[in-house]
Amino acid sequence: MSAFTSELASMQGATSDALRIDSNWGQVPATLVGLPEGELLLIDRHHSDDGSRTPPHMIEHRANVHAAASCQPDLVVSINSVGTMREDMPPGTIAVAGDVLDLAERPWTFHDDDASHADRTSPFDSAASEACVRAIEVSQGIAPSGIVVAQCIGPQFESPSEIDALERLGADVVGMTLGPESRLMSERGIPHVALSCCSNWAAGRNPGSPGAAIDHEAVDAVAATMSERLGDCMMALLAELGD
Repeated sequence: MSAFTSELASMQGATSDALRIDSNWGQVPATLVGLPEGELLLIDRHHSDDGSRTPPHMIEHRANVHAAASCQPDLVVSINSVGTMREDMPPGTIAVAGDVLDLAERPWTFHDDDASHADRTSPFDSAASEACVRAIEVSQGIAPSGIVVAQCIGPQFESPSEIDALERLGADVVGMTLGPESRLMSERGIPHVALSCCSNWAAGRNPGSPGAAIDHEAVDAVAATMSERLGDCMMALLAELGD
């Protein structure tokens, strides 16, 4: 169970149940957290059977999205660690995504045998995004929204030149997981919102030290500091859906 899942499961009045959801691409472990305000199904996209962390380029996104969609949720929330390119969004900031810049070569679809072209003009639900903005403003003071998330396949962090190119194309942050999830979610037709957790400066963007290396353990440590604010977002979304 992840630290974020544990935090939600420890809330007053919460219950939790471990599940394994079948798919054509393998089983997906999940935790169903019941709260007085509603239910949350939590999936760690990096899950594996041996306890290791599946690297981003090896994640079977179809299994994860299928597992989420099979529970017929009112909303799917992607929480993604990203590198930030903007000085006004330093590490430790949570932002709300507005679009995705995904130029990765690998296709992700549920429709390999029959052509289906899902619309992605508005990939994220506006009402849910606005609810997240309001919740983040309370705990964070500012809530950057409508940001563009660039997709890179990893597992290595990007180079400064790659970041320069992505910024010229309009990206604000860069990550390794939202692109496939947003593509597959567009085929499922379920409302989707994405929270970008700025866990590090993108390569070459550290204002005090542009040549500073990106340390994976430090990235994970920064990401862990945002779990309480993410929990506030989940509660705000449950309240929004309950109205």
